[in-house]
Amino acid sequence: MIDKININQIPEPRQVGDGPSAGKRTPPKPPVNDQADATLQIDFGRLIEQATKMPPAETDAVQKASELLQSGQLDNPANIREAAENILKFGI
Repeated sequence: MIDKININQIPEPRQVGDGPSAGKRTPPKPPVNDQADATLQIDFGRLIEQATKMPPAETDAVQKASELLQSGQLDNPANIREAAENILKFGI
């Protein structure tokens, strides 16, 4: 029979390969009164500031493209070839 057992004794660290549970450690338990917040804090202020500093988009680009298509300036063999090369290069 064992007379004295010290339950407060800290065991020696195990080395790799020291038995079937070698390398397996139990994660530490969090404190009971832990008020940690796991929500994600995102600040979009910098992105909004960058967006407001960008030059304004060309609002009549669709109208210009439509006019170019109707005039036939975009339907020449050089433009068709360049468009096909860009589709192959960059995808659709």
